[in-house]
Order: sequence, then structure tokens, then C-alpha cells
Amino acid sequence: MTLTRKQQEIFDFLLQNQERFSHPPTLEELCAAMGLKSRGSLHSQIKALIDADLIEAPQRKQRGIRLTEHAKSLVNKTEASGMLPFVGTIAAGRPIEAIENISYMAVPEELKTENPCYVLKVKGDSMQEEGIFDGDWVIIEQRSHARNGEIVVALIEKAEATLKFIEQYPHETLLIPANSTMQAMRYRPEQVEIQGVLVGQMRSYTNHH
Repeated sequence: MTLTRKQQEIFDFLLQNQERFSHPPTLEELCAAMGLKSRGSLHSQIKALIDADLIEAPQRKQRGIRLTEHAKSLVNKTEASGMLPFVGTIAAGRPIEAIENISYMAVPEELKTENPCYVLKVKGDSMQEEGIFDGDWVIIEQRSHARNGEIVVALIEKAEATLKFIEQYPHETLLIPANSTMQAMRYRPEQVEIQGVLVGQMRSYTNHH
């Protein structure tokens, strides 16, 4: 199943905004919501999505643009739709528990890697000198090893997760903030497990008005 970029955008938009519409949106509503001028171009994209069995062909009884069961099952295979699991909030300052209530959010292709990735929301300002601010989302590639100088999600004492630069030595592991007012955290290697490495970042503009 290959969609053009435009079709993928419409599909992703419908996926992410299912809650926004109280009933399946009409073409006009979808146009307005996506800020598109011409209904005509949208019409042919929707037709292509119907042909791809992602959108149900509208019948007289039910107007509006609905996703098919097939589309929903693809979302469950998240990879197909550019969605990544969003696993909660991570403190960039003091450690915070890694939360396991998983939902999904769309992530642009170029921000992730071929390997399994997940999204965390950053809380606190300990990575601000690296341009990672409170409220940003970071894309983390799931892996248990990192090179010195990479930004990792570190699980400390199996209890608390934090986002920091890592430096690993035989006798100690340093977790280093990107904030000159904060100290590096020092641990024995066995106290720290790497849960992933930062590969991308998205700004949440709503937080910065």
C-alpha cells in the first residue's frame, strides 16, 4: 500500500482527529479543518483512499468520511501510518517514573529510524541548552546501549527515568544535563539502564505562546 504524500497527510489527519469531529466529517468540513482551498483536489485524494480501502465509500444513510476497519487495523500495526507509541512524560530535570499508558501519535518520517521508536514528552528544563524545552516531544529509538555523548533515556535503579547526555566508564556512569546550573548525576554502572537514545524532536507550539 503506497499513498502519495497528500493522501498520507489526509489519512494521518483523519486518524489523529477522530475525536475532533463529533460525527464523520463531510468533504467541506475536512477541507476547512485541513485549511485546503479546493474541494476538487481533495475529492480525488479521497477517492484514492477509498480505492485503497482506507476510507469507506459514503452511502446515502451515512454521510461523512469514515475510516474502514482495514484502516483501523493498520493503525494497530502503527508502523504503517507513521504513528509511534507515546509512552508518557519524562523529566529532563529530576527523574520521573516512566509511565506505561500508551497512546499513539503521528511522527514525520524523517524524525524516526528503521528501528522501533517511541515518543516521550519532556518536562523540566535540564536539557534546555541543547534546545530541548519543557513540553517538547522527543522521539527515542528503543535500545539498551549508547555511545558516550549521546542523549539517552536512562532508567535509574529500575524506578525513575530521565533524559540526559550519557558518559559511561568502567566504574561509573555519568548522566549530564544540558543546563549549566545543574550538576551531573553519578552512578555505578549497574544502577543505570539505557532505555533508548534520542533520535528526533518535535516542538509543541501550544506550550510556547
